[in-house]
Amino acid sequence: MRTRTGGFRIGFRRGWSDWQKDLSVLAAWAKDAGFEAIDLGQAKPEDIGQVRDAGLQVVSVDMLDWSALLSPDSGKRRAAVARNAAYFKEMATLGARVFFTVAIPEDPSRPGKDNFDLAVASYGDLAPVAESLDATIALEGWPGGPPFANLCCNPETCRAMFREVPGSGLGVNYDPSHLIRMGIDHARFAAEFASRIAHVHAKDTEIITDNVYEIGLYQQSVFRKPYFCGEFAWRYTIPGHGVARWSHVLTTLEKWGFAGVVSVELEDADYNGTELSEQAGLLASLRYLETV
Repeated sequence: MRTRTGGFRIGFRRGWSDWQKDLSVLAAWAKDAGFEAIDLGQAKPEDIGQVRDAGLQVVSVDMLDWSALLSPDSGKRRAAVARNAAYFKEMATLGARVFFTVAIPEDPSRPGKDNFDLAVASYGDLAPVAESLDATIALEGWPGGPPFANLCCNPETCRAMFREVPGSGLGVNYDPSHLIRMGIDHARFAAEFASRIAHVHAKDTEIITDNVYEIGLYQQSVFRKPYFCGEFAWRYTIPGHGVARWSHVLTTLEKWGFAGVVSVELEDADYNGTELSEQAGLLASLRYLETV
């Protein structure tokens, strides 16, 4: 199935639930449901084969040694770069074109600029490898929890990173849900960084306005528990159940010639938990994206 705007293929990111552990069964279900791709996360070569045998595409796989790439230990960093370079070459021959990572440093207590320089060094070494394979490193915008150490998740840091590491080998994994929870205009971000968007996660964010008043977006509640896949005044949802402007975003992607996949990332308290409810959440996301 494809989105109405742009005709983008729709996939989903493999989750952590028991029913998703048998990849051949998961791929067969995805194919029958109408999905066209699966993001595998951590993957081995044989995993890609199982997905392709089911008639689906693997677009995204996770990079290796995320924090080691941003380690102040130069030996550890060089080893992580070498491992990832070899991994890129192996997985690209099987069809993977997006290598997903989060720029969370090994030691978040170090000055941010020092850690940022480590990220520039490692991604600067790996981006030409990806580019030579017609692939892209996709930096995920999840800011994390306190101390919110992601080094490339907002316009300021993305702009700086792409200035330091030009070329098509480094890009963005665009997920509006993270931008929304940070208070960043997700539609404006899509427009500014459209040429750098390598992959899209279809996830949304609901802002609980009464709780914004009671607690604020960043303060911890004394009396309440945080939402599943959220905090006290916001929570992640399936696309269409939050405030993301999907039609606007997809129109921007179409205008800029995005040719990738829009992949549902299921993190929603209304759907996560059981096999049937998670399948219902994925299907509801698919049906919604078909109409946007």
